[in-house]
Amino acid sequence: MWTTDCPRALKAICLVPLWLVLLLDCGLVGGEVPPHYWETPYSQPYFDNSSRREVTATVGQAALLHCRVRNLGDRAVSWIRKRDLHILTVGILTYTNDQRFQSLHSEGSDEWTLRISSPQPRDSGTYECQVSTEPKISQGFRLNVVVSRAKILGNAELFIKSGSDINLTCLAMQSPVPPSFIYWYKGKRVMNYSQRGGINVITERSTRTSKLLIAKATPADSGNYTCSPSSSDSASVVVHVINGEHPAAMQHGNSSASSLRPLPVPFVLATRMSMTVAAVAWNCHFNFNGNWSPDWHWHWNWNRNRNWNWNWNWSHLAAGLLGIWSWS
Repeated sequence: MWTTDCPRALKAICLVPLWLVLLLDCGLVGGEVPPHYWETPYSQPYFDNSSRREVTATVGQAALLHCRVRNLGDRAVSWIRKRDLHILTVGILTYTNDQRFQSLHSEGSDEWTLRISSPQPRDSGTYECQVSTEPKISQGFRLNVVVSRAKILGNAELFIKSGSDINLTCLAMQSPVPPSFIYWYKGKRVMNYSQRGGINVITERSTRTSKLLIAKATPADSGNYTCSPSSSDSASVVVHVINGEHPAAMQHGNSSASSLRPLPVPFVLATRMSMTVAAVAWNCHFNFNGNWSPDWHWHWNWNRNRNWNWNWNWSHLAAGLLGIWSWS
């Protein structure tokens, strides 16, 4: 790429490759960038679609919406609530009186995050990440705020026979992320670290499930048991540990079953006797000759023309059957 007759003073320049000289002539190296360079499509801001567009948060737990913008340049990023077109933030400044909304951004980062502290169900809806280009570009994010509740499987009141095991299972319902912990309480006492022997707590964060096992329960284990996940409303169950057999309560697991008692025998007999007497009195009538005669199905009437009329009496029949049933 050089000649032998090149002057010694210019020998270094002669050693420069021809392609580098061409670049210098075009102004791409050591010169001004051509105006048409910034007109390429990739120089304009655009959204990185790797961000999650739908986010579920629980009440009271901070919600984060991540918006990534490439090639932002000197443009500004704003967050807008779609339902009322309210501007929440511009850049890192908050433009709403509701201080729960905040824009998070690190210098040199492409990410602009809208943080909502202590979200409520009313905060559910669409939020737009908007860039101040001409025309403006925006990307929508859907926020769902749910109420996460714990649930203890079974009835709200349980009856356990003394000496049997207590087995309680708790689920964290509608929790978008596994709870960091699930505590069990008896009254105000934490059961996870109880010194009483025979108590075991098994928690599986992946399935959002926790089990409380109490071996060989005694009446002293009766009480109110509460399951309290870190990000969910708690749930409670009342446990009764009883001595001896109590089949009705054990089967139904509620206090109403234990309140059912058979009626006393004298009361039942008196009731049936009264029903029978009432049935007979209802069906007996004074006949033409002045004598009482029981009539279960029909009776004869003597009219003014001295004619016999046969009348079917449904009420007499029903009352008679009632008297018979009461003794069956």
